[in-house]
Amino acid sequence: DANQIFFTCYQQRDFYDLVDIDSFGGGAPFISTGLWATRTGGLLYLTSTDTRTTSGHNPDHSVQLYGAYARSHPAVHEQGLRLLIGSALQQAASRGLEVRPVFSLFNGHVHRVMLRVGIGGNWPSTHHGFLGYCHHCGHYQTLSWRQLGRSTCPNGMQSLYVAPIPLTVSGPMWLGPLHDRAMLAEMADCADVWGWHKRVKLLNIMQAEADMPPYYFTLAEIGRHGQMDIPRRDRLMMVLRDRGFLVSRTHLDTQAIKTNASIVECIDAAKACHS
Repeated sequence: DANQIFFTCYQQRDFYDLVDIDSFGGGAPFISTGLWATRTGGLLYLTSTDTRTTSGHNPDHSVQLYGAYARSHPAVHEQGLRLLIGSALQQAASRGLEVRPVFSLFNGHVHRVMLRVGIGGNWPSTHHGFLGYCHHCGHYQTLSWRQLGRSTCPNGMQSLYVAPIPLTVSGPMWLGPLHDRAMLAEMADCADVWGWHKRVKLLNIMQAEADMPPYYFTLAEIGRHGQMDIPRRDRLMMVLRDRGFLVSRTHLDTQAIKTNASIVECIDAAKACHS
């Protein structure tokens, strides 16, 4: 039993530089004990294959596993990673430790997160919170604990006679960077030397998306909400950059972009692609 092994490591003060927990289903049951077996400065590598739970199809089970309520929306591949990191962050903090993502990877139905374990510092309140999504217009926004009572879509009709449109809220989860860009750059250099050209391409995409907002817009959603044909990804990215926005591809979905532009601004840029 993995939990028994991790407890034994802690009791014998036998800590490891890397603890790789390649579990079936949700990885949450092994986070707490996995932390006990990882040395300070070491790496904890977590796995989750329970995409049904992390994609919002079983929110009660999500609360049971991650202490977070997962809802369904178009960026659920990223949500699975952020739930896993958020759960590890909270459990580490309760033990006077901290974790920070080295990299986060989604592939098929598998979520993998490499975390560096350290001595606990201040609670990263700006990086731990909630993600709101509007099913009416496709708008995303992050929410702190104090903003939960005001979680309505700013794009709704501002009328005294029409109630504000509530956001579908998931969380709490990690809202900070998915990856350590400096570490990814070192990994890309190594992969290039070894001739792993596909891995270099993946790592470059991950570097670009690292500090982007904690969600992505699929091209299909932009087309649906804009009531138009789906724009070409690279053309849309170019238009958004020309308008001063940050934008990148994402390894989470080949037909999606990450950007600090709003859904309304993405739709406007997509329409410009067709003009």
